[in-house]
Amino acid sequence: MKVVALVSGGKDSCYAMMKCIQYGHQIVAVANLLPADDLVDELDSYMYQTVGHQIIVSYAECMGVPLFRRRIQGSTRHDKLSYQRTPGDEVEDMFILLNEVKKQIPSITAVSSGAIASDYQRLRVESVCSRLGLVSLAYLWKQDQSLLLQEMITNEIMAITVKVAAMGLDPAKHLGKEIAFLEPYLHKLKDLYGINVCGEGGEYETLTLDCPLFQNARIMLDDFQVVLHSSDSIAPVGVLHPLKFHLESKQSNSLSGNNKTNDLCRENISSIFEVQGVNLEECKAPGEPGPEVNDLIEVSSHRLHLSKTEKDTTFSICCWLQDTSGPSTGLQGDLKLILRQIELQLEGCGLGWEHVLYIHLYISDMDQFTQANETYVRFITQDKCPFGVPSRSTIELPLIQAGLGRAYIEVLVANDQSKRVLHVQSISCWAPSCIGPYSQATLHKEMLHMAGQLGLDPPTMTLCDGGSTAELQSALQNSEAIAKCFNCSISTSAILFVVYCSTNIPLDERPKIHDNLDTFAKQLKLSHLDKGTKPEVLDPIFLYILVPDLPKRALVEIKPILYVPETVETPEETSCQLSSIVAPSSFGFQPADWPDSCIQKCVIPGKICAVVLSITSVVAMKICSDSMNADWSNNNHQNSLTESQMKRISRFCIFLLNKTIIENDFSWKDTMSLRLYFPPNLHVPLETLSNLFADGFKELDQMNGGTKVGGKPIFNLVPVLGAGISAACTNDIITCELFAGKS
Repeated sequence: MKVVALVSGGKDSCYAMMKCIQYGHQIVAVANLLPADDLVDELDSYMYQTVGHQIIVSYAECMGVPLFRRRIQGSTRHDKLSYQRTPGDEVEDMFILLNEVKKQIPSITAVSSGAIASDYQRLRVESVCSRLGLVSLAYLWKQDQSLLLQEMITNEIMAITVKVAAMGLDPAKHLGKEIAFLEPYLHKLKDLYGINVCGEGGEYETLTLDCPLFQNARIMLDDFQVVLHSSDSIAPVGVLHPLKFHLESKQSNSLSGNNKTNDLCRENISSIFEVQGVNLEECKAPGEPGPEVNDLIEVSSHRLHLSKTEKDTTFSICCWLQDTSGPSTGLQGDLKLILRQIELQLEGCGLGWEHVLYIHLYISDMDQFTQANETYVRFITQDKCPFGVPSRSTIELPLIQAGLGRAYIEVLVANDQSKRVLHVQSISCWAPSCIGPYSQATLHKEMLHMAGQLGLDPPTMTLCDGGSTAELQSALQNSEAIAKCFNCSISTSAILFVVYCSTNIPLDERPKIHDNLDTFAKQLKLSHLDKGTKPEVLDPIFLYILVPDLPKRALVEIKPILYVPETVETPEETSCQLSSIVAPSSFGFQPADWPDSCIQKCVIPGKICAVVLSITSVVAMKICSDSMNADWSNNNHQNSLTESQMKRISRFCIFLLNKTIIENDFSWKDTMSLRLYFPPNLHVPLETLSNLFADGFKELDQMNGGTKVGGKPIFNLVPVLGAGISAACTNDIITCELFAGKS
């Protein structure tokens, strides 16, 4: 990509440019924001570093690229973490600056910044990039600061300190010193006082005078003045005010004339552009939602299907369209109808998209992923979700084969605004970016719902080589990077791993997937122990789902759900084996009617109950022993189940789920989501399957008041090519995935 780099003059923005070049991008311009008054060194701003701005004018000549500059006219008017466009705010100066760069150089598609740890700065850069249809590149984001500082020095960035403001740093001693000289002392201060060695806490600021990017010349600082802002005896604050500098040529013909002295009376250099303007018209990013969609096609009630769990505080809503012989509206038409219906359901509860925690987006054809996103962003936007956009997973499912439409959506909703959202849109070395209105993870009520993770290489956003096991390894590393942002680990805090496996995975590779996942988790646990920590470890449950295709033609996608306690209390995790306590029998089933292996559970007492129930052919044979032939014991699904057999299986599923949640002191009213995965080759019509389970819940309610079905089912029927507790064996007849939680 062609990149305009935001530069403050500091080491971080310069090294970020070098990383851009390392990953194959081209720096074609640099952009800088500076105070309105040249005599002012520093502004009262959390957004911009301006000390040393008098020297940035030389960057165009040193690098041989145009420099765009704008004098900051705004101030901090929107001080919340997540930025929303605000007239008169200093962020709007960046918008005006970058918009002019885009006009002058239309080929630019990305913006580089040196953000390392500041969400405040990163989110504002991302907001401006989103409005301009540009990609944010932040290759230093979340990198270890000690390693970063060493890398900068090793890669010949020659930067000096131009501000100090930390315990142990003295303006008289340390201003104007090179970072290579100060590095050992900075590490000593880190050990003594916990400072950020890269200065991310405002401990110090730098000005780059030379680096490999400066191919034409280096900057030589001839004279400067130390300006003391605070003489505090513990942490005095001072800045370096440049008085005179000159450029020293690296190539004899690169500069017009010999080495030149600059007394800060800047010449009119043609490659420097001063960007003016105050009331720039709003610029809309490609694909940004337009006016509210009013041309929604009416859908007949018999074609529209909805389900909703009954929990008051956190619940799921699912919507799909039953296929008909009538004319199709296509994937975009179906998706538009479904999103609008969910929107109406939310409005009926007094809620909106900002209350949605997670979205499962199922589509019939991954080739139409782009079109699906175009429709998605008409409804779900950052403007509508000021507390953070929902996390999301997108999967291709055999919807049409199951008699559904071309789109199917499930949303997890909370009736409060206590969620914490991680939404990083910048491409970085940290984890895959989420470019658009969906986030990496959402934490709510101690449950971390992570977006589906592919085996992407974060800095290039391409799938890693090496097949399904390599993709799985990369997806797990990406998941761990996200988990660390919430002070947890997938190796110790995971409740459930849902692993989507593409049919493109060779059969001989599938058995290796679970082994690799287990090995990775064990290695992570050992690394935690090696660091002296003794984490409380949950014993997660696993569900493998076979699907036709995944985004980017990935072979594997994982969706972890983690428990992140608000306090340090020890989570007591129950065994994944059935308890010896037996609930009253229902539907005539007895404990001997099932093998222990058909159910997995992970329970945090009084908080979370997660259950995966797998009805294999062996279990089905036992349940329906009087009416099934022996072919079923060999996983032969060519023989259709009869309605009476399926009724028996549905009652068994409800009975065993009911038994599990009751024995662990939960109730059906605690249910947040209940998915029933089934393969289309069962040859049981979707409507029949839905009615069988709905009738079963009604019977359960009549027997012991276990649940109230109301006007909508509490379960979602999800068609998949296969499901099971192993990637090597995804031949379940029915797989139930239940999540319950206490308020």
